[in-house]
This record gives sequence, structure tokens and C-alpha cells, in this order.
Amino acid sequence: MKKSEQLEVCSLILLGRSAPVSATYVLEEAARLADLHPEMLRYYCRLGLCGEARAQPGAEPVFDDDALFELRRFEDYRRHHGVDRKTLRLISGLKREVERLRAEVRFLRGP
Repeated sequence: MKKSEQLEVCSLILLGRSAPVSATYVLEEAARLADLHPEMLRYYCRLGLCGEARAQPGAEPVFDDDALFELRRFEDYRRHHGVDRKTLRLISGLKREVERLRAEVRFLRGP
């Protein structure tokens, strides 16, 4: 290396990132994002389609991105496949049961 050449020193600073924070939405905003009327979303909550915690009377439900995904899926089933609301409730219950069983299997298999 010649003396006339200068070395350029670069440093790289790594910054830690915290886990991404999931957005939450109130009922009216969730209804708008899921392309639902707010009363339909309240009805879905009463049916228990959005989880047991949101089915409690008097509680103001809060939705996250996963809940919005499920709401859009339910609406797709209802609008495009002709699935009625009672069948949606059955599908929702079966989906929760499958998730519960998967968690149990993961637990039983251990680390």
C-alpha cells in the first residue's frame, strides 16, 4: 500500500430492534378496515366469532391485525361462498379447537 493512499475506516453500529408492536383497533375502525357495518361486527362479537373475550356484554371490544384477518375471512365465506352466520360460528369454534389441540401437541412434544 502506498503512503499516498489513505485508509477510510467505516464503522457499523447495530441497533437492537424490539419486537414489533401489533396495532389495535376499536370496533368502528375494525369494521371499516374489514369492510363491515359496525352493527354486523357487534353481531359477530355476540355470536363469539371474534373470540370469547369480545363476546362479553358491556365490554368494548378491541381488535388486532389477526382478528381483522379472521373477520375478512368470515366475510369472504359469507359473501362469496354463501356460508350462513350459524355455520360461521361452527367454523370459528372448530378453528379455535384446532389451535388449542396444536398448542397441546407442541407442549406434549416438549422442547
